[in-house]
Parts: sequence; structure tokens; C-alpha cells
Amino acid sequence: MTSESSPESPEVRGTISFVSLGCSKNLVDSERMLGLLAQDGYALVPEGQSSDLVIVNTCGFIDAARKESCGVIEEMLERKRDGRVKGVIVAGCLAERQKDQLLDEFPDVDQVVGVFGREQIVQVSNRILGGLHEQRTLFRPAPVDAQDDRARLRITPRHLAYLKVSEGCDRLCTFCAIPYMRGKHVTKPIERVVEEARELARDGVRELILVAQDMTYYGVDLYGRPRLAELLRELDQIEELDWIRILYNYPNYFTEELYEVLGSPKRIVPYLDMPLQHINDRMLKVMNRRHTRAETEAIINRLRATMPGLVLRTTFIVGFPGETDAEFEEMADFVAATRFERLGVFTYSLEPDTPAAKLPNQLPDDLKEARRERIMTIQQPIAEEFNRSLVGRTLDVLIDGRAPGQDDVWIGRTFADAPDVDGVTLIRDPGLQAGDIVPCEILETQGYDLVARSLALPARRKRARPRARKRPTSSLTILDGM
Repeated sequence: MTSESSPESPEVRGTISFVSLGCSKNLVDSERMLGLLAQDGYALVPEGQSSDLVIVNTCGFIDAARKESCGVIEEMLERKRDGRVKGVIVAGCLAERQKDQLLDEFPDVDQVVGVFGREQIVQVSNRILGGLHEQRTLFRPAPVDAQDDRARLRITPRHLAYLKVSEGCDRLCTFCAIPYMRGKHVTKPIERVVEEARELARDGVRELILVAQDMTYYGVDLYGRPRLAELLRELDQIEELDWIRILYNYPNYFTEELYEVLGSPKRIVPYLDMPLQHINDRMLKVMNRRHTRAETEAIINRLRATMPGLVLRTTFIVGFPGETDAEFEEMADFVAATRFERLGVFTYSLEPDTPAAKLPNQLPDDLKEARRERIMTIQQPIAEEFNRSLVGRTLDVLIDGRAPGQDDVWIGRTFADAPDVDGVTLIRDPGLQAGDIVPCEILETQGYDLVARSLALPARRKRARPRARKRPTSSLTILDGM
């Protein structure tokens, strides 16, 4: 998809700006809506400029995300009051979760569109511009088949893209509201995922990032068994891709076939995201995580033996209702012993419509924050030591763009860093461009980041690179999955 028309072109139906908040799955939905709007003649303008409509694709994951979404909604409504915007559409997870309550809180919003109303975004936009305001909410039931995410207008850098392989989640973890917002797990068929990946590769994507609420569960609902290994084997054959990164791997369904595929890839980078949330068996049971500490440790040990140089990323929740000092200390000891290369920590967020909200012994915020700081204090030297182990090595670096205000300094990432959640690599070389893959010597560390120098000409496509599209400025907030 391209956005080559200008607001002055006679074929333009209207102008639209877009704010995408939340996780990478939400980002895919944003790009699909933008693609549909572009096909219908809407011209996309950068956020902050005057436009006919503004769409806020919201996050309703945890309290902090909801507050951010509400702040952006209020900011867009202020622009409407100032006459810079004619209509405001609120879409996505917060819209799905709060439904009509949003209109009570923000009566000036023109339309509320739930997660599964994204395919009707053109009709909604047309109605608002046509002055039809009688129907102000649009919600659809969760689909029984996976939605089609092709023909997107991407707002990521041209050389990377997220590909959603399934929708929803069957896990029903007691702390998480995602199944209530995004429905049950629905697998996208292998052939459709591969077709979408090839479309993205033809559009210039070099790094393909696979996302789902529950990656290792892929295929169980559709095929009767997990088929992530078969999907990865197919994707690994797409020659135009350079890197395939796999996120949100729940610690279940690691089959022998999956270990085999991960052990000898062509394009799958040795980086896995596996959100664990806790390690104490009682806490895992109360969270309804459906695995034990012993099972988790067995998977981690097998993965590290299978994938040499594996970078393992995880997240934990501290301060879950009833978490004792001893149970927290077990987590702290586990983090220190396991030495995850990448790790993030959430303080427990009470979600009103989840089972965990009804549990006794809710912990005070200051205790939760102290526990979060303790885990991060343990993790920081581990992450820094891993980065120091890279100094002197030669690694390929994917260039994402220029460092702000520095024409000859570029920001890139090694295989060990996913966009927006991990560190970056800084390279001083005026001859680079976004999308290059450059062999670099790692010179030093700067906290969680690396400094490197390029050693050779960048590895660029032999085929002609696609013409760069005009892309909007987008507001993106990436939250880790559960």
C-alpha cells in the first residue's frame, strides 16, 4: 500500500490522521485500517496536522495503558474543539473493553469501534463525514476465522514488519483481560501466513517479527495439534527475508519438531521472547498459568542447548495478590540464577473484570514497586555483563534510522534486540541507510546499548529496493505481552 495522494488531489475522499497505541498486535490492526482507508481514497496526514478525521487505536491492557489512551483521546477532542479536526474515532482494545462507558466519559467522541469492527472503518469514516451521527458505536463478535491482515499501509520502518499469526487467547490467566477484549484463540492458516509474509517481503521487509497472544499454541484450534514448527519451516524458506524473530512464546507446546526447527534455521534469529510472569508453583497455579517451575526450567535448558547463543527475553509480574516474601524471593533467586539476557518487570495491575481482582490479600503499591525495583536491580548487571560479552565480536546490525540530530550516526539492532523493547546499536558511518544489514565490530557498551563500527559495505538487496512511500508520524507505545 502507498499513500501518494495529497489532500489537494481531486480523488481524495478526505484526510485522516492516526494514533496507534499498545502492543504490536494492535499495530497490525492499525495498519490494516489504514490500508482500507487508503484504498477508499483517504489521504493520511501526519499526526498533529489538521485533518478531517483522527482515529485513536487504543490499548486497554493495564491501568497505565488505559490512562495513556484516555489522555490521547482528550488531546484529540481538544483539537476537535479548536476546529483542527472534524471527527474523532476511538477504536481498539479500550473501546472493546469499556464500550458505551467511553461515550459517557467522552461525549464528544464521534464513534467508538471495537476490536473486531476494524473492517468497517471506512463505512464509519464515511458516515461521520456525511454528517450521520445516529449510530455512534460499532461492535462485532470475535470471528471464528482469523482476520485477513494483508493489504496494510505499514507505519513501521520499511524494512521491518509484524505478522500476526493468530488472534485471541484461550489461556484465561487470572490477571489478564485480553481474552475478554480479543476473544478466543483463532489460528491463521499456514498458507495465509506464508502468503502474507511473501507480500511483506516483496514490499521490502528484511526483518519479519511473528506475534500472537500465545505463539506456541498456534494451530491447536484449527488443526488439532500445535503446528508452529511447520509454519516456521515454511517461513524460513522465503529468500527475500533476512531475519525472522518470534515473540510471545508461552512455555508450553515446545514439541520435538519445534526444537528441531529452532536448532537449524536459515533466517530465524536466536532470540525468543517467553513471558513467564512467575516461577513459584503456587503463584503459577493461582495465576492459572498451567505450567510448573520444573517444566519451565526444562524448556529453558533445552532451548539453550538447542540454539547456541540464544538470547532469551522474559517478563515477570511482582506483587500479585497474596504473593509472600518467600515466593517473591524465589523469583529473585531464579532471575539471578537463570541470567536472562533480556527481562522486563510489571507491577501487578488490578483489572476489575478479571478473577485476580476478587482475590484476597491485594498488596500495597509501595511494596509492589519495591519488589519491581529489586528484580531490576538484580537484572541490570546481568544485562550489562551480556552486552560486555559482545564487545570485540563481529555481528550483523540492521539499520533502523539516523540518530536524532546526528547526520553521521545511525541507530541499528543486532539479533539480540527486538525493536522498541530492547537496546540499540549506535554506528558512526555516513554511508549507511535505513534497511541496510551491516557487519560491525562491537566497540563498547553504553548501559543497555552498544557502540559499533561498520566493517564492510552493507548487505543490500540484489533486487531493486521498492520506492519509499510517504509515511505518517505515528505515536506508538509497545507493551509486552502476557
